[in-house]
Amino acid sequence: MNFNIGLADIIRISPMIVLFLASLIPITIKVLRGNREQSSEATLFQGLGGLMAAAILHMTVYMALEHSSNPMIFANALVIDGVSFWVGLTALIASAVALMLMHDNPSTNGEQFSELVFLTLSSVLGMLILVSAADLLILFIGLETMSLALYLMIAMSHEQKLSKEAAFKYFILGSFASALFLYGISFLFGTTGSTYIPEIVQQTGQLISTNRLFLIGIVLVIVGFCFKVSIAPFHAWTPDVYQGAPTPHTALMATAVKAVSFAAFLRIITTKSLVGSENLFNFLQWLAVLTMIIGNVAAIIQNNFKRMLAYSSIAHSGYILVGIITVGVSERTSFGASGVIFYLIGYSLMTLGAFAVVSLFEKNENSKIQIDDLAGYSKKNPVMALCLTIFLLSLAGVPPTIGFFGKFYLFTSAIGEGLIWLALWGVLNSVISAYYYLRPIVVMYMKEGEAGDANLEMGATRFAVFASAVFVVLLGIFSGPIYTLVEKALS
Repeated sequence: MNFNIGLADIIRISPMIVLFLASLIPITIKVLRGNREQSSEATLFQGLGGLMAAAILHMTVYMALEHSSNPMIFANALVIDGVSFWVGLTALIASAVALMLMHDNPSTNGEQFSELVFLTLSSVLGMLILVSAADLLILFIGLETMSLALYLMIAMSHEQKLSKEAAFKYFILGSFASALFLYGISFLFGTTGSTYIPEIVQQTGQLISTNRLFLIGIVLVIVGFCFKVSIAPFHAWTPDVYQGAPTPHTALMATAVKAVSFAAFLRIITTKSLVGSENLFNFLQWLAVLTMIIGNVAAIIQNNFKRMLAYSSIAHSGYILVGIITVGVSERTSFGASGVIFYLIGYSLMTLGAFAVVSLFEKNENSKIQIDDLAGYSKKNPVMALCLTIFLLSLAGVPPTIGFFGKFYLFTSAIGEGLIWLALWGVLNSVISAYYYLRPIVVMYMKEGEAGDANLEMGATRFAVFASAVFVVLLGIFSGPIYTLVEKALS
C-alpha cells in the first residue's frame, strides 16, 4: 500500500484546512482583545466566510477530480466522490444557516459567541472527514471530532437546566454508541486484517456467512450508526436532546449531523453484508418499520413543537433507512444511493426552515414553544406562516414540494429492488404523519390567538426561513434535473 502523501493530497483536503484555520480566527481575536468579545456581527461574518471559502474549495476539488481514475487520497484513507461532494455541500450550507440562527437566538448569542463559532466550524470539519472517510478509523475520528464539539456547544447554552441535561444525555449515549462502533471495528480488523472499507468489501462475500466474528463486527458498527441517526429502539435520546438543546443546535443536529452520519452509514452498507446475511437484512427491515411507526405515532401526541419535530425526525430516519437497505441489496449502488442523497438534501432544507421558525418565537433562553402558541400567526405574520406551512407540507410529502419527490425516488428505488412491503410501510406512515403536520397549520389559520415573533430584528433568521421555503418549492418543481445530477455524480 502506498503511504506517500504529496502536495496534491494537501490541496485536495484544502476545504478541511480552511475550516480549521477559519475556526481559529474568532477566538484568536478574542484573546488578543483581552478576552473581550468582538461584535457578534463580525464573528458571524468570520464564521460564514470560513464556511463559504470551504464550500467553494469543496466544489473546486470535486470538479477537478470528477473524471479522475483514482478519487482516493491520503493513502486511500479518504475518497472524493459524489457522496462526499453532495452531502458535504449540504452539511456546509446547513451549518451556515445554523450559524445565522445562533447569531439571533437568545440561548446562543452572548459572551461566548466566538467559542460557539469555533466549535461549530470544528464540528463541520469532523463532518467533512466523516463523509470522505474510506477507512473505518478515519471515519471514527471524523465522527468523534463532530460529536465532541456538539456536546460542548449544547452545554454552553445560557439556559441552565434542560440544555445541561441534554448535553449530558447526548454525551453519555453518544459515547456508548461510539464504544459499540469502535468495538465493531476491532472485530472487522481482526477478521479481515484491514480497516479500509474497499478491502473489507472484497472479503465480505466469503466472510459474512461463514465467520461469526465478522458478522458481529458488522452488526456492532451498524448499531453504532443506528444510535447516531435515531433508529428505533436506539432513538430514546433524540426527543430529550432536541428539546433541551438550543434551537440552532437542534437544527444543526437534525440536518447536517444526520446527513453526514447517513452518508457514512451508506459506505458501510456498500459492503453488501445484507446480501450474505438474511438475518441482518430482516433485522434492518424491521428496524426501519419500527422507526417509522414509533416516530409518527409519538409525534401525534406531542404538544411541544420542538418535541414534535424531534419525533418527526425519527420517522424520517426510518424512511431514509429504507433507502439504505435498498443500497445494501442492489447490484447498482448508485440506484438506491441517489435516492438517499436526494432525500437528505430535501429533508435538510425543510427541517432547517421549520426549526428556524421555532427560533423566531423564542423570547429568551427559557422559552418553550407549544403548538397552540402558533394560534393567529397567519394574521400577525402571513409570510412566515406561509413558509412554515410549506415546510410542514413538504415534510408530510405533499406535491410539488421536494419532500414529495424525495419520498417518491426513495420508495420507487425500494420497489425496484423488490422491497414492496417496506415501501408500502413508508407510504402508510407518510399518510399517518399528515395528521400532526397539518395540526400546526390548522392552529395558525383556523384559531384566534396572539401569536407573534419574539423579536422583529431577527433578520438573519427570517432570511433563512424565506430562502429555505423558496428552495423547498423550487427544488421540488425542478427535482428531475437535480436528481439526475446526483445520480450522475454517484454512477
